[in-house]
Amino acid sequence: MSTHISLHRQASAVLLMALATAAVLATPAHGAAPLSGKVAPVIEQFLVRQTAGLPGKVSISLSTPRSGELPPCETAEPFLPSGARLWGKVSVGVRCNSGPPWIRYVQAYIAVQGSYYVAARAIDAGQALAPGDTEMREGDLTLLPHSVVVDPAQLNGVIASNRIASGMPIRRELLREVFLLRQGQTVKVLTQGAGYMVSGEGKAMTHAAVGALVQVKMQSGQVLSGIVRPDGSVERSN
Repeated sequence: MSTHISLHRQASAVLLMALATAAVLATPAHGAAPLSGKVAPVIEQFLVRQTAGLPGKVSISLSTPRSGELPPCETAEPFLPSGARLWGKVSVGVRCNSGPPWIRYVQAYIAVQGSYYVAARAIDAGQALAPGDTEMREGDLTLLPHSVVVDPAQLNGVIASNRIASGMPIRRELLREVFLLRQGQTVKVLTQGAGYMVSGEGKAMTHAAVGALVQVKMQSGQVLSGIVRPDGSVERSN
């Protein structure tokens, strides 16, 4: 019975969280009325251009300032205050350069709907991540930690530096790379050209993971740079 109640509470919590997220996406910033008037589309177009490179589907809502709707303006110029970040709640400045000049600030909410990764099961500290340890979820990335993993390539060749509970978003600071090479380790260096391949041996000058650039001191004393291959050898870079 207690297990059934616990599962019911967990399901209720998930449902409430989903409803809260939907409410945030549907409600203008600070719960104010949506901005209308001729200046609103100008601000929206400005924010659409500014958010073009964000990793997901962007939706924008604008709130009417407490002082009321913006005055009419033929040449409204939106701008971002210094240090403003186009993520979640943000204040957008509007400068009017026609008629009586004015500057007002509008609160916007920028939601970014995209994919991110969570722990499919509890992951212990020091455990190397396998494909079945994570799963993809969809949600508003602005409601999650900024360091949440959105690129599956960031899960390759890493181990957990801390314990990650089941269902928790996976953050980059909770992971560290698995070093395939250690400083001072003897490694094979491959030099490839048109129709030939030459190999030699040297010692890695730093720790390095698969795909990383590492310097190798050859037996002759020459220092070469190359990319660490999955088999532990180093392919010399041009």
